[in-house]
Amino acid sequence: MLLRTILAATTAVTALLVPATAALAEPTTETATTTTATTTTAGNGEAAQADAVGFAAAGANPVVVVGGLIGISIAYEPIAARLRADGYRVSIYQLPNLGFGDIRESARALSSYVDQVRATTGAAKVDLVTHSEGGLVSRWYVKFLGGAAKVGHYVSLGSPQQGTYVANIISFLGLGSCAGIVACQQMSIGSSFLADLNGGDDTPGAVRWTTVRTWQDELVRPVDNAALADGATNVLVQAWCPLRIVGHLGLVLDGTTYSVVRQVLADAAIRPNCFAV
Repeated sequence: MLLRTILAATTAVTALLVPATAALAEPTTETATTTTATTTTAGNGEAAQADAVGFAAAGANPVVVVGGLIGISIAYEPIAARLRADGYRVSIYQLPNLGFGDIRESARALSSYVDQVRATTGAAKVDLVTHSEGGLVSRWYVKFLGGAAKVGHYVSLGSPQQGTYVANIISFLGLGSCAGIVACQQMSIGSSFLADLNGGDDTPGAVRWTTVRTWQDELVRPVDNAALADGATNVLVQAWCPLRIVGHLGLVLDGTTYSVVRQVLADAAIRPNCFAV
């Protein structure tokens, strides 16, 4: 298991060190534009799930999908498309500089983006569906930048809420302190950033807080570090669906995971669909 984690960390660091002009660009105009919801015909499995949960209610909050480290916006189109098919107004927020920089700065940029979405749609609040580092960015926004009054639902998919030793192990591999990547340093277990973020109440405000995690997450270790305290709903995919195999990136593609997202946004009881595709 340790060897597998080391290999995963090495792969992640290699990806981080590859120069990419496009990856270092600010979010494009397209990712900063709210997409109007469209309605599509679901397949039999999706239709059955729709009967159980229902599509987005009239006037439902717009949904902002918040990407993670190195998460280009197009990588989140699959989950955005599911949300649009369910009737939600959806936009994708790509982290500034793909999340390499200070998470607190990314949170300030997210604050401005949420205000833009609210102004465009006329909605008082948005719902945040976040992946990986995006969950930490969003929590900082809600907890310290006034987001508690502007967010209805918070859903994190594989976010290292308490840090991950995959970030710590990079130093062990001789690559320095996260190879100089600020966000990686902040996601290391024991960082001052996480001490500030996790001090006091994990779940401030009237936000409905939900986390989703998976045993097969290669980048969030220990896996339970993706959970929150203080009344959050914490969903372990395999607690409901023992045979479901979902990796870190797979959380934004997996049907079972999406069934949880859908139920949360609809304020329904959490009953993951183990057979969803």
